[in-house]
Amino acid sequence: MKNLSYLLVPLSIASAGCSAGPDFVRPDMPATQRYTAQPFKLDTGNGVAGEPQQIVSGEVAERWWEAFGSVKLNSLIDKALAQSPTLDAAEATLRQAEALHNAKAGATRYPHVDGAIGAQRQGINGSKNGLDGGEKTFNLLNASVSAGYTFDLSGGNRRQLEALAAKAGYQRFQLAGARLTLAADIAITAIRQAQLSSQIAATETIITTRREQFDITRERLHLGAASEQDLLAMQTLLDQTRAALPELRHQHNQTTTLLALLAGEAPDTATIPSFTMQDFTLPPTLPLRVPSELVRSRPDIQASEALMRAANADYGAAVAKAYPQMTLGANIGSQALTTAALFGSGSLVWGVAGQLVQPLFNQGIGAEKDAAKAGFEATAANYRQNVLKGLREVADVLSALNNDTQRLSALTSANQASHDLVKTVNHRYQLGAASYFELLQAQSEHDQLQLELIAAQARRLSDSVAFYQAMGGGR
Repeated sequence: MKNLSYLLVPLSIASAGCSAGPDFVRPDMPATQRYTAQPFKLDTGNGVAGEPQQIVSGEVAERWWEAFGSVKLNSLIDKALAQSPTLDAAEATLRQAEALHNAKAGATRYPHVDGAIGAQRQGINGSKNGLDGGEKTFNLLNASVSAGYTFDLSGGNRRQLEALAAKAGYQRFQLAGARLTLAADIAITAIRQAQLSSQIAATETIITTRREQFDITRERLHLGAASEQDLLAMQTLLDQTRAALPELRHQHNQTTTLLALLAGEAPDTATIPSFTMQDFTLPPTLPLRVPSELVRSRPDIQASEALMRAANADYGAAVAKAYPQMTLGANIGSQALTTAALFGSGSLVWGVAGQLVQPLFNQGIGAEKDAAKAGFEATAANYRQNVLKGLREVADVLSALNNDTQRLSALTSANQASHDLVKTVNHRYQLGAASYFELLQAQSEHDQLQLELIAAQARRLSDSVAFYQAMGGGR
C-alpha cells in the first residue's frame, strides 16, 4: 500500500496541471451602433389617439405591454403568464435541466459512501482437498461501509458540469423567450380582434346605409326618376358588402378562440374580454437598444450563446478523456459466522485501494474530440446567424413603423377628402349635374377607405408590439 501511494502521488500532481480544452470566451458584441445603412429617424405622424410617436434611447420596461394603456390586455396577459401550458412545459424543462446539473454535481464533487449488509449459507468439503473434517455447512454474515472518490485531475467533470449548467441556462432563456412570445402574441391578437370589431361595425353601418339607398332607388324607379340599371347597381353593391360580413365575423371568432388558447383555457369556458380600438393607445415613445445591448437582451440570442458555452464545455470534456483517471476507495466492515459475533472483536475487515487509468490506444477518443469541436463550431455559426437575424428584425420593424406612419397619415387625409367628395357628388346629383353611378362610386371608395384606415391604425399598434418583441422585451 505504501508503494502504491508513492506511485499515485507524483502522477496525480503531474496530471493536475492538464487543461481539458479551452475556456469559453463570450463572443464580441456588434461594433455597429445602428440597424440601418442610414441613421434612422421615425417620421412623426398622427397615431390612433392623434399623437406623434418617437423612438428614443432607453430601457424596455419589464411589463412593456402596459404602454398600450389597456386594462383588459394587462389582465389577460397576466392570466396567460400564470396558467399557460406552454410556459408550464418550459418551466418543467428548466427544472429538469437544473436537476440534471445537480445530480451530476452530487455524483462528482463529493465522495460516494455506501453501506451494505448481507448473509449467505455456505458449505465446504475439506476432504476433497486432503483436509480433515469432512463436509461443513455454516452461515457467513457481513456488514460494511465503503467510500470512493474519483479525482478530477484533468477537469473533465468540471467541464461536464459547465456544460450542464449552460444547458440549464439555455432552458432559462427559452422560458424567457416563451414568455415574451406569449405576451406579444396576445397583444397582437387582441389588436387584431379590435380591428375586426371596428371593421364589422363599420361594415354593418355601410350595409344599413346601402339598404336605405336601395330602398330609395326602388321608390325612385317606381316614380320614374331612376332606371332599372340604377337599382341593379345598388343591389350589387349591397350584396357585395353583405357578403364581406360573414368572413369578418369568422375571423373575429378565430381571434377569440386563439386568445383562449394563449390564455390556457378551453374556448367554450374561456372568459376572454372583447377588444375594440378604443381600448388601446399608441405608445408615445418606443425605447431603442443599440445592437451591443440587444445581443445581451434578446432571449433567442442569449440562448444561442448558452449553447455555445455548453458545446465548448463538451469539447473540453472530450479532451479530458485522453488524460489519466485516478480513483481511490476504502471499505471497513465486519464478517462473522453468527449475528452475535458480527460486531465483536476479531471480526473487523478493511481495505484500501487506488487505481490510475491512462488510455494508451483508443481511436474513438480522437474522433469524439473532433466531433465535439465540430459541434462547437456549429453553435458558433448559429450564434452569428441569430445575431444577424435579430439585427434584421429590428431593421424591418423600424422600417415598418416608419411606413405605418406615412400610410396612416395618407389614409387619414384621403378619408377626409373622400368624405368631402361624397358630399359634393351628392349635392351635384341632387341638382342633376352628376349621375347616380358617380354617387355610388364615390360612396364605395369612401367606405373602402374607412376600412383601410381602421386596418392602418391596427397595423401601427401591432408593429409597436413587434418593436418591443424585437428589442427582447424587458429584463
